[in-house]
Amino acid sequence: MTATHCPYCALQCAMTLTVPETVGPGAARVVVTPREFPTNAGGLCQKGWTSTRVLEAPDRLTQPLIRRDGVLQPASWDDALTLIAGRVQELQDEHGTDCVGVFGGGGLTNEKAYMLGKFARIALRTRYIDYNGRFCMSSAAAAGNAAFGIDRGLPFPLTDLGGAQAILLVGGNPSETMPPLVRHLASARRQGGLIVVDPRRTATAILAEDGAGLHLQPLPGTDVELLLGILHAVFAAGDADAGYLEERVAGADEVRRSVATYWPERVERDTGVPATQIREAAGLLAAASPRRGGAGAYVLTGRGAEQHAHGTDTVSAAINLALALGLPGRVGSGYGCITGQGNGQGGREHGQKCDQLPGYRSISDPAARAHVAAVWGVPESAIPGPGVPAMKLFARLAEPDGIRALFVHGSNLAVSVPDATDLMRRLGELDLLVVCDFFVSETAELADVVLPVMQWAEEEGTMTSLEGRVLRRRRAVPAPDGVRDELQVWHDLAGLLGCLAAFPTSPATVLDELRRASAGGIADYSGISLARLDAGEALFWPCPDETHPGTPRMFLDRFGTPDGRAVMRPVAPTAVADDVRPDAPLYLITGRVMQHYQSGTQTRRVPELLEASPHSFVQINPMTAGRLGISEGDAVEVTSSRGSCVAPARLSDDLRPEVVFMPFHYPGAESANAVTNPAADPISGMPEVKVCAVSVRARGGIDAPAGRR
Repeated sequence: MTATHCPYCALQCAMTLTVPETVGPGAARVVVTPREFPTNAGGLCQKGWTSTRVLEAPDRLTQPLIRRDGVLQPASWDDALTLIAGRVQELQDEHGTDCVGVFGGGGLTNEKAYMLGKFARIALRTRYIDYNGRFCMSSAAAAGNAAFGIDRGLPFPLTDLGGAQAILLVGGNPSETMPPLVRHLASARRQGGLIVVDPRRTATAILAEDGAGLHLQPLPGTDVELLLGILHAVFAAGDADAGYLEERVAGADEVRRSVATYWPERVERDTGVPATQIREAAGLLAAASPRRGGAGAYVLTGRGAEQHAHGTDTVSAAINLALALGLPGRVGSGYGCITGQGNGQGGREHGQKCDQLPGYRSISDPAARAHVAAVWGVPESAIPGPGVPAMKLFARLAEPDGIRALFVHGSNLAVSVPDATDLMRRLGELDLLVVCDFFVSETAELADVVLPVMQWAEEEGTMTSLEGRVLRRRRAVPAPDGVRDELQVWHDLAGLLGCLAAFPTSPATVLDELRRASAGGIADYSGISLARLDAGEALFWPCPDETHPGTPRMFLDRFGTPDGRAVMRPVAPTAVADDVRPDAPLYLITGRVMQHYQSGTQTRRVPELLEASPHSFVQINPMTAGRLGISEGDAVEVTSSRGSCVAPARLSDDLRPEVVFMPFHYPGAESANAVTNPAADPISGMPEVKVCAVSVRARGGIDAPAGRR
């Protein structure tokens, strides 16, 4: 039996994997049993229960593929790696070292995320590296760093939510995306304090019904104004924590003045949320706050708040509300962001981001560069400068003076990136596309070389959960013959490229190097050893030495800013970047379904999950559908200025008439991201995948009627 954690979301539910001596027809060759653990309390979602089925997928890659005569054909590892190294050297000789790009993933272990950053900068000598967490956490990270000086998704253990009197959840649907989290909302529900902000009546919004709280259902793109209206109501009622603001926060007076004109009736006009509900939400949060002697209040944000062209402002508005109520840095209250990907927290701390070195250090900081260079055994000048966020990196693909070769690790860009059709064109025009994956994904289909790598139950390493706790990932089964660990791949390629720096292949050795590289940084892992983790210690970063107990709750004494005070900054509403207009009169919003994860590369290969959710769909309000002559199950075409997709209609009163919804897990004609908008947040680089203007029509039908802001 092997104690490990689920491969999917950042909840990192604990499980035990068992390999039976005999396996019956149709049975899993690795059996999943949930374990008691603070985050999942012995529960698993459908994805977790079926997680080992991915290990058995019949189309598992076990041999490298090289494109010959336009077709991907089996090849030896030696041939594949020699081709990659030779082509990289040719391209860099002709175009310079920055003609190579690297794109990583939030599902890589801490060790692999760390080593990928090192490989890109030292072996490939390029500054162009970023990762898919740019689409997941970057706006919350930017806002958190600005306000608190530190970005840790939840700066408190998840179990702290269990004692809350009120929880405001903006743009999250954990009932479908991470169901075991829902148990931690029970206390707030019992006390009528669960407040869910979502344009749809999701499974999570339903939890706030029947006296359990409120569902605030704004028009897409108006979250900032709604939060300003709630903050206005807090100040107007005298419910701001004046003593806390005076002692622990800078900028409160400026923010107070900036929200003075956002009275609830004005906000109702723009968002569609009744003024009575806005004041009620403010009252529930205030009554639960420490100032009023309440049992505790939390403000939480998810992707629905963040995946906008001004998502950093939305999260900043949520943080301002939490600070005004005196919540962050107090036991039993706070602000947090619900990290999405399995290692979305650790993956953004140790060098995959374009401007980052290990330990959440800035690559532009001379002291940070000197420290990391010493650990890597290279001159400081050998570390390139900052690169660019993902969408800017993609815009450089296949350009004459841009990126001519791209390495992709742990991501399926062809399904998950907005304006996917244009991205696929660019990928197809590269001189070299190298994809490391378990399967021939939609991105791998475009590659020049595909390398088969290990899955989660075949590897060792560590992951960092949404609460900043470092966890052990343990090997339960050997990888199939022909499959290699990425650490081995990077070691071999570095040697072929003539790089003299060390690229260890042992995860334990890499973790020890990561600990040294992160020492003294914001995300300090130097005290987190395998021995301590294997002994069962619950270690949250920062953990600066092996006698330190870790930091489950941050900011109790001071924030991570130079003067120790949190910072409030004024924000203002901004229109959706691709707003409704006569030729695109409805809003498309995107999200997930319970059965699938991210691009669906793994979950669409699990028979039980695919049977439950085999296709995409267009959820549409019956009033809108009636005007269009659309019936349940009809083929519906959704079109933006970038492209179209087609999926069957699913009629529902659970969303506003101005809005249609699609899940983003599906490729081909059903790809929602063929339609979505690549416009990016100027601070975080997060693209606006959550909302865009579209026309909707039945195949052969009429255009959709205009929505109204």
